[in-house]
Amino acid sequence: MESNVYLEAPNTLPIYDECDILVVGGGCAGHSAAIAAARAGAKNIILMERYGYMGGDVTGGYVIMVPKLSWYGKSFVRGLQEEWFTRLEKIPNAVLGPKLNEIGMTDPAMINAWKAIHGCVSESSPKRLVRAVYYEPNQLKIEMDKMLLEEKDKIRVQYHSWGTKPIMEGTEVKGVIFESKEGRKAIFAKTVIDATGDGDIFRQTGTPFRALADSNTRSSTTALVWRIGGINWDLYYEWTKVNPEASVALRAGLARVAGFRCMPIASNQNDICWINNWHANKDCANIKDATQTEIETRDTMRDVLEYLRVTCPSAFRNAYLYDIAPQLGTRCSYRLQGEYIMTPNDFAFAPKFDDVIAWHSTICMINDCAPIEIPYRAILPQQTDNLLCPGRHISADDVAIDWLTLIPQCIGTGQAAGVAAAVALADGSNVRNVNIKKVQDILVEQDVPLPRNDKTDPSYTACCEEHQYGLYTDLAKKAKEEGLSEYRQW
Repeated sequence: MESNVYLEAPNTLPIYDECDILVVGGGCAGHSAAIAAARAGAKNIILMERYGYMGGDVTGGYVIMVPKLSWYGKSFVRGLQEEWFTRLEKIPNAVLGPKLNEIGMTDPAMINAWKAIHGCVSESSPKRLVRAVYYEPNQLKIEMDKMLLEEKDKIRVQYHSWGTKPIMEGTEVKGVIFESKEGRKAIFAKTVIDATGDGDIFRQTGTPFRALADSNTRSSTTALVWRIGGINWDLYYEWTKVNPEASVALRAGLARVAGFRCMPIASNQNDICWINNWHANKDCANIKDATQTEIETRDTMRDVLEYLRVTCPSAFRNAYLYDIAPQLGTRCSYRLQGEYIMTPNDFAFAPKFDDVIAWHSTICMINDCAPIEIPYRAILPQQTDNLLCPGRHISADDVAIDWLTLIPQCIGTGQAAGVAAAVALADGSNVRNVNIKKVQDILVEQDVPLPRNDKTDPSYTACCEEHQYGLYTDLAKKAKEEGLSEYRQW
């Protein structure tokens, strides 16, 4: 039986603007794309965002911790990601985490100083400090605007505008239709960067894409983050160590009270924590799933808070609801199936790519969180031209996407997309046949370490080689011995 349809009458739309580079979505991928493009020489950029602030999950979704920016003694995730924190460090209490000159330290005293803050100490031995940063989302909102204001002659920011449909001529994307309080309008562009996170643009172009990730992964869950004030995180951490059985029971109790998995996580301040949560088998691009996540989380907040007060009074006796994230916490919905599809093999065998655009340490136990190379082709759609797709909808299979949707990878691929669009524009080419060597050179100039680039400090490669690219784990050894090639075998 055919579903009911409504036939919309033919319509003419006003052209709102024209530009060289149109970035749809102002999350960390889109914001980075616009900034990087401007710094690479592009002068006619529009950055479109549906909310009234930049950052997406990092500012509106309160994902207020960025993990695994270093491996051993090297900060592999740099560029615009590291710039966020070097800027915020000038603001009192805006960030918390080991400093750049402390990463890799194995000093027991330093390890003890950071052990209470999740992610700041390596999980593998020898224990060492990791560049993991907690930050105040509202301060980051301000700083992201300031970065745009520094490029105001090149970037036109368009808040409260929701890009909804690509304008196509054959296989070429010529612009985007968007909705706003002013109605439905069009913007034409030479290059479009889909940084919506859910493939809102690319999945209407005819390029291949996939839906939800594997149900056993973090990526198949949604969240609505909220924060608690009036607590003492140091006391809570000590309580968990002195009372390990009660600590385990508390986590189980939180899941029982809420009806879904949730847990408190440290923040940039000792008197505030955030409650992360995982609503299983939910799609953040599905109306029903998104609505249920919002309502069910808010419905249980008071109960969760009271449970914490009763079960751990030393830390939560005076706790109160501090605030609720203004937008849904999104992890994965639709994702690109681009010119290259990343799989667990990219973590298990450390392949090298001529078109590498990011070299990131990630959260993956296969290679002990070692850096992996992300190729340009992973943000390049098949069968569609004038379009790049950086961010959490990067081209990956059902499992690998779980390690690639984090903030650093969104920023890294976004920064690369912006540079590629600027280089294509300057050279009179397009993003499909862009001079990738020029793109890589500019990225390195923008403080992005890339392997096999003459401008990259060779000590980065030496670190990887010394530590076998992390392929000393049992999982990696199994892959090498048995020749595993399909992700389902992981």
